[in-house]
Amino acid sequence: QRTGVGCYPIDTLMELNTTILTAPPLDAATVVMLRDGPAGLQVLLMRRHQASNVLGGVYVFPGGKLDPEDQNPFWQERLSQDSATLHQRLNEHDLPSERAAGLFVAAMREAYEECRVLLGCAAHASAGVHPLLQALRSGESWHSAFQSQALSLHTDALLPWCRWITPRQASVTNKRFDTRFFVTQVPDDQLAEHDNFEATEVLWTTPRDALLRYWNREIELAPPQIMSLVHLNRHPNAQSVLTEAQNRRPPVIEPEPYDQEGVRTICYPGDPRHSVTQAAFPGPSRLMFKNKRFEPDGGLAALLD
Repeated sequence: QRTGVGCYPIDTLMELNTTILTAPPLDAATVVMLRDGPAGLQVLLMRRHQASNVLGGVYVFPGGKLDPEDQNPFWQERLSQDSATLHQRLNEHDLPSERAAGLFVAAMREAYEECRVLLGCAAHASAGVHPLLQALRSGESWHSAFQSQALSLHTDALLPWCRWITPRQASVTNKRFDTRFFVTQVPDDQLAEHDNFEATEVLWTTPRDALLRYWNREIELAPPQIMSLVHLNRHPNAQSVLTEAQNRRPPVIEPEPYDQEGVRTICYPGDPRHSVTQAAFPGPSRLMFKNKRFEPDGGLAALLD
């Protein structure tokens, strides 16, 4: 018998998760991969394996927890930017520089491990397969493959976008994460593939189409993905997103859930009920769990406006 969060639909989780979580959040990194398609901006979503212990069956951006090896000192000589620069880019004063650098490494590692997209590696001058890919395909882990190759990891194209911190009052999962969202434009020569272990499908879609499919109950999304897609839907192409990321500091988003007349509601910065008055992103400032899914005031129009 399977156990864990991934074995329950989200509507069941909303009934289960009523406790206050006391453990500190786990550091994590997520990559919002972008490309330009015939209809404009496209983003990459992956469907988590149904048996996953976190958000099983839900469509998410690639990402995962910070691994101790992501902070290995050998990375200090392999990154295109030093740890002090990466710390400054994240704009988190209390975060150790080594951990800041590790989050950039974690984002690129997860991109490969979850959907086989190789980020931060310059094209190999000689013909044939990139030497890193040769090492990875031979069975080496991502970290050991880098250690065995004289290669650098280019962090420049990975731009901090926002930071989501799971609230203490559980809403969708009984684990807390402090997740840094990065945006990047995927190189033209990269082909995303699911690994059939953590992910069972990869989907390139416009933000608008993803929100429509969610509303039509064709796919399942969690609140951070819903609100991120609402934000990204305001952009016509990948460069527009990257320009915004370059010209502002990544906002911190700490959702604050509460019950409103028996309806579980999650409010975000800028909402009259939230402790932070300045909005962190455009679009609705709260989601309500009704009709067995998360909906804003105003329904679909509020998501697409």
